[in-house]
Amino acid sequence: MSGKETQPLFDEEKAQDWLDSLPTVGEGQTFCFECNPDMPCFNRCCRQLTLPLTPYDVMRLCRRLGMKSDVFLDNFAKLKTFPDSGLPIVMLNMLKDPDETCPFVTPAGCHVYEDRPSACRSYPLGRGTQLSRNGVSETFYLVQEPHCHGFDDGRDWTAREWFEHEGLEPYNVSNDRYMRLGAMITASGSPISEKMGNMALLCLYQLDRFREFITTMNIFKRVEVDEERQKAIMESDEAALEFGYDWVELVLFGQSEGLKKKGQA
Repeated sequence: MSGKETQPLFDEEKAQDWLDSLPTVGEGQTFCFECNPDMPCFNRCCRQLTLPLTPYDVMRLCRRLGMKSDVFLDNFAKLKTFPDSGLPIVMLNMLKDPDETCPFVTPAGCHVYEDRPSACRSYPLGRGTQLSRNGVSETFYLVQEPHCHGFDDGRDWTAREWFEHEGLEPYNVSNDRYMRLGAMITASGSPISEKMGNMALLCLYQLDRFREFITTMNIFKRVEVDEERQKAIMESDEAALEFGYDWVELVLFGQSEGLKKKGQA
């Protein structure tokens, strides 16, 4: 993918065991937390991270940095795959300094703060998701690390209040779409091929190159997309990413709720 070696993602069973060891924050329950530059631990949570970046995360970061997707991936990321689905997942590279610091942190804090990744926004909560009959079911986990003094003082938050405060709604909506895509592939019984994984990387993590692909391959002539949506896809990253999900589903499964081939019933 993108000329890089890809490796399986960290052991998902071990990751789930770790999550299950954490306390949960149930509906209506609260936790006390505050983070600001005056905290003695400020920026300590921005070191030695195993930080996955979702397609929406990379979209926001590329736009914030004014950087082409291939430049971002080459300079800031390593590519891995989900073993059950074969879908790509991007992992943020830490700096090669003694503290293995996040490349976006400064003494004054995060310099991409307004577009920081979803995992950073949700901290100190983790959000576990799975498909349910009513859509997506959520479990919120409280991550309490020894270095963090954020729990010493501050206001009380429910999980919903914290996520709203941190602006997570558009992140979660898009991330849930990726989770659903992975679940659909897993339910089919086998992961996708490397070729299809490369296609997913292009359509979901490299929106600038995906637009070039759309133009070169005359994709709009193959599918039912009105002129208004075509214009949005070529101008809006969010619209392009949504179309990317639809296109990947259509290619993999022959159908998508958001997209039809021309002439498809």
